[in-house]
Amino acid sequence: MEVSMPRLASGLNLADLGGRIRLERLRRQLSLESLSSRSGVSSSMLSDIERGKKVPSVLVLDSVATALGTSLARLLEEEQQANVIVLRHSEQEVVQDPSGWERRILSPVLPGVEFEFMRTTIEPGIDAGVFLPHATGSREYVAVEEGTLQLTLNGTAYLLQTGDSIYYAGDCHHAFANPGEKACTYYLVMEISPSPVQSSHHR
Repeated sequence: MEVSMPRLASGLNLADLGGRIRLERLRRQLSLESLSSRSGVSSSMLSDIERGKKVPSVLVLDSVATALGTSLARLLEEEQQANVIVLRHSEQEVVQDPSGWERRILSPVLPGVEFEFMRTTIEPGIDAGVFLPHATGSREYVAVEEGTLQLTLNGTAYLLQTGDSIYYAGDCHHAFANPGEKACTYYLVMEISPSPVQSSHHR
């Protein structure tokens, strides 16, 4: 699997990223083989990522996070605990995929909360790929700020234009693409339900 370097606003290095993935895996008492089976990422690739030897693409990172029953944000950011948390624009985590799309994480990582609020921009003609189903009970909401978004849920395509919004249960394969002639920007809110792994092994 070919991978490319995500650009992280925080400057998180590969060793730190790999360490966080390994910690989340061990918290759930998962072997590399089990995580590989759940994520579709090879055991050798996962091992290299955990040791900081390989750079995962955004889609690979998201597949790993989903297999762990968590968000991409938790793999990139430290938990924060406060009644009010302000994330200045320069402090927000940004990951960019070389294929032509960018995800900006707008929500902080909170203890015991699997929630992510993000702003994504996809360049014209770009397919961001297919994302794995989350645990049953997960929910996602999308609102298109500008442009055209083709959202495909378990093989069914929904074409969304500027100002459109959609809700869907998160336990499905979901794919994002921009078939339009200008950049598409949309907001996505994701609430992840606890997976059986999380339910049986307390963090």
